[in-house]
Amino acid sequence: MLLFKGRRVVLPGGEVRPASIRVSGGKIIDIVNGYIPGEQETDYEKIIDAGDYLLMPGVVDSHVHVNEPGRTPWEGYDTATKAGAAGGITTIVDMPLNSLPSTTSSVAFKTKIEAAQGKLNVDVGFWGGVVPGNQSELSQMLAQGVCGFKCFMIDSGVDEFPYVTEADIRGALEKLRGTDGRLLFHAEVDLPVPGTEENDPKKYKTFLDSRPDSWEVEAIDRVCKLCLEYGVPCHIVHLSAAGALPLVQKAKEAGARLTIETTHHYLTLAAEDIPDGATEYKCCPPIRSKENQRRLWEAVRSGLIDMVVSDHSPCTADLKLLDKGDFMKAWGGIASVQFGLPLFWTGCKQYDLNLSHVITCLCEAPAKLAGLQKRKGQIAVGMDADFVIWNPDDYTTIDTNSIYHKNKVTPFLNKKYNGKVLKTFVRGSLVYENGSFAEKPQGEALLLKHLKMKL
Repeated sequence: MLLFKGRRVVLPGGEVRPASIRVSGGKIIDIVNGYIPGEQETDYEKIIDAGDYLLMPGVVDSHVHVNEPGRTPWEGYDTATKAGAAGGITTIVDMPLNSLPSTTSSVAFKTKIEAAQGKLNVDVGFWGGVVPGNQSELSQMLAQGVCGFKCFMIDSGVDEFPYVTEADIRGALEKLRGTDGRLLFHAEVDLPVPGTEENDPKKYKTFLDSRPDSWEVEAIDRVCKLCLEYGVPCHIVHLSAAGALPLVQKAKEAGARLTIETTHHYLTLAAEDIPDGATEYKCCPPIRSKENQRRLWEAVRSGLIDMVVSDHSPCTADLKLLDKGDFMKAWGGIASVQFGLPLFWTGCKQYDLNLSHVITCLCEAPAKLAGLQKRKGQIAVGMDADFVIWNPDDYTTIDTNSIYHKNKVTPFLNKKYNGKVLKTFVRGSLVYENGSFAEKPQGEALLLKHLKMKL
């Protein structure tokens, strides 16, 4: 049996108090109020003492593009999960693109699982994908253990993962009705935008104007209506447009089973601060104004936005066209899986949020979204012993030597943020400590056993 103890243990609801946690078989078996003194520690195989640092449930990042197999030069399971571990993440959920093949069939999902074997430094769940014509595959992928499904309402950027029409969405929702599966939406629709093709592609404003918030507002309006009609749990990934929040509020009040995420880059970066030609800032939907960002933070504070994730979407440096600075042609995606905790904590200090928001937005809500709430996201009896020990009063300086994801291009490079991760544990096993990793990968593939499923 293992003993984890500390004077600042973060329990459900964000309560911080001295506590001692007994762990056996990778699970939390008991939580004792108070800091067990040394003379009572003789019965434990090992004692992990966090002292005055924060001992918190491991972060769950439910939106990560690992890209393996097929585009492993962009990212891979070994590097993505090491970066996650270094950032205090104990579980990621892998998106169905941009791997080859995309995870849109039972055969492709089997290929994905095989590619991950022996490479996982943290636990990994998997999203399946909805594309035109694959509705017949959804039940089988649920049976195989996917967490749910994602679709695009606009060009995804890769040919093998085409966007869906309303008819496709309705077909998928009908398949998912009566199950515990959920559908995730990249919620933008392509509407006419006059005049942008004649503007300077090196200016960020050109790209921002080409992808206005009206695209998100219209798409989210459609999702809200479909969610209410079918009663299937629906989720909006990476919401960037604060203008859509009143629609979300109205749908939730009407009983829609709707959840919302935003990302660390939308909460940290602002359009006004992006230099010309700095294509490392390009993502879709785009980073918007400071005022828009303020409204997103208000929605995080109120709980209207349920969770905050990375949307880690890396690529090789050449696809970012850094030498040309062309926002219109560069790959759209931001690499940040390693730095979510300090990014979010920095914003929390600025906007007067507290540890309860950290626990809710970074741990509990993403775990629940992925169907992992009985194992992940809380320090409670019966849960996996997934912990991060970190110093909220220290700083993380991001440089190329400290980045563990495969490609180092990120808009957060050479910047300093509040909070520093010291140690990360997955099911009681140390996977990261001050720049070093476990000798062997300790992570597992998380395959769900769905409670309700159509076959």
